[in-house]
Amino acid sequence: MAPIPGTARPLASALADEVLVLDGGLSNQLEAQGCDLSDELWSARLLADGPEQIEAAHTAYVRAGARVLITASYQATFEGFARRGVDRSGAARLIGRSVELAREAGQGAAEQVWVAGSVGPYGAMQADGSEYRGRYGLTVRELERFHRPRIEALVEAGPDVLALETVPDADEAEALLRAVDGCGVPVWLSYTIAGERTRAGQGLTEAFGLVAGNDQVVAVGVNCCGPGDAGRAVEIAAGVTGKPVVVYPNSGEEWDAGARAWHGTGAFDPGRMGDWPAAGARLIGGCCRVGPDRIAALAAAVAAAAPGGR
Repeated sequence: MAPIPGTARPLASALADEVLVLDGGLSNQLEAQGCDLSDELWSARLLADGPEQIEAAHTAYVRAGARVLITASYQATFEGFARRGVDRSGAARLIGRSVELAREAGQGAAEQVWVAGSVGPYGAMQADGSEYRGRYGLTVRELERFHRPRIEALVEAGPDVLALETVPDADEAEALLRAVDGCGVPVWLSYTIAGERTRAGQGLTEAFGLVAGNDQVVAVGVNCCGPGDAGRAVEIAAGVTGKPVVVYPNSGEEWDAGARAWHGTGAFDPGRMGDWPAAGARLIGGCCRVGPDRIAALAAAVAAAAPGGR
């Protein structure tokens, strides 16, 4: 049965006693639907030019078993839209539309679906792969000023949670946590990593430690990383913070920002990921190059690993 209107459960409450499956990569599903994402705005371009495609992509993941949908706002910024001639009020409407489209896709699902407003890193706006490096040469205060307007636009649209995701640098994580402070919406913080360090080189113990004691942060973890690095990160995040862990790695292929192409072979194994809840993972999904078929297999693995699972 679909949730009864007015009885929606807060995400933090759900995480206390169940594992929720996230969606997969939005961009690869949009490409599978025939969309051209070569523009600097990437999937965010379709907020203006093809919103029905974004809703269709979200719907594909709901049908695959996703319980949390991440919005198409990862690369949606006032600066990026301004370069396309969109004024601030128009950009705010487009950013808000990302939440509305995910919400529409979740309507009528058999179980409650939560919407996570994506807040990508500063490097995503650069569209040059710098989100995999961090260390942009900006201060924490400057990064906070960059992120705050987009966060305010997302909050206005009413997501269930903000996904501070693909964060390469603990300094940017600090800026994001400052920017969301007092916004009234819970958040998760998710780093992109290599091994046991952020892309900028900080150790994960230090990086995850930023959220210890911060009640606004309902989950912490990693995304947009290799599946082989994710398991150990789950253990560190849970041990350092005591919070539910969010984890959604890439397929295992590597992104070449210069060539704007993926290389290598996939290593996303839903069966193996079904074991991560024992280490503290409560939000599990996929990022780049992980499609609805893999999310369906992951949902089945998570269900089988749950108490009473089959």
